Amino acid sequence: MKSLIQSLSYSLIVIGGIWLASCEEQQIKYDGLAFVRFTDTALTYKESFSKVIKIRVHNGSTPLDESIIVNYRIGGTAREGKDFVIEGNKGTVLIPARQQFGEISLRLLNNANNILESSTIEFNLTAANPSEKARIGLGEGGLGTKMVFTIRDACIMDGIYTGLLPVNATQSFQKPDIEITSTDCKRYTITNINVGLLGFDQFFKYEPPVGFQAEKPSLDFVDNGNNTLTIPRQVIPQFAAGYDTLSGTGVWNPLTRRISLNIRWRVRKTDTNTDAVVNIPLNYVPQ
Repeated sequence: MKSLIQSLSYSLIVIGGIWLASCEEQQIKYDGLAFVRFTDTALTYKESFSKVIKIRVHNGSTPLDESIIVNYRIGGTAREGKDFVIEGNKGTVLIPARQQFGEISLRLLNNANNILESSTIEFNLTAANPSEKARIGLGEGGLGTKMVFTIRDACIMDGIYTGLLPVNATQSFQKPDIEITSTDCKRYTITNINVGLLGFDQFFKYEPPVGFQAEKPSLDFVDNGNNTLTIPRQVIPQFAAGYDTLSGTGVWNPLTRRISLNIRWRVRKTDTNTDAVVNIPLNYVPQ
């Protein structure tokens, strides 16, 4: 009897082990519809943003083994060709086979005119193919079939720039992705004036302010309304005592949108240990 019980127990353990193993190896697949929607329902960018913006459309269900072609239409108050352009195949977005996302490529056109208004682009999904395997939106209300993209007007010099610090007639230090912004189209802020000044003492023979390399000091300038600029005397918090003020002048080229500044900076001469004023030319070229 004992032997029989032991045999039965062993058999149950073996059978149970096989059953558990088969459960672990079993893959549960979703065989229903693919639900396609916008990843974001609202986005806002300044018109001065110069890089391509990717608007995602995603399948909220299990990826299909074939591509999904999603159709959409565009509405809103923004003007195509003047405020924005769609790159690639306008009106359709492709979600590749076995992938979760597809993207609409949007590029904004900067027609900044110092009139601070906003406009919108309304994207609406209209259909998904293959229709027998995919549908647009979630639930009865079709959640995610609409996305509102707001374009905020920018001031005339708003944008992303590459900063240039001339070293000699043919060479310059360069720093990309420097943002210049304004809230009133009169006074502008440069987010970072640390453009290659790591070699400041080498090329200008002056001692750079303490902490300059580790910080991103900002600088304000004023648009005088006649393509000339003024850098008002201002405190730079990152600078050590004795090197805490900058001032100067500049010009803006309306054709190239290039900003050229001549910064007046009091620095310490390393050879005589005395203070002096040095002019630092900084240029900003739109990206």
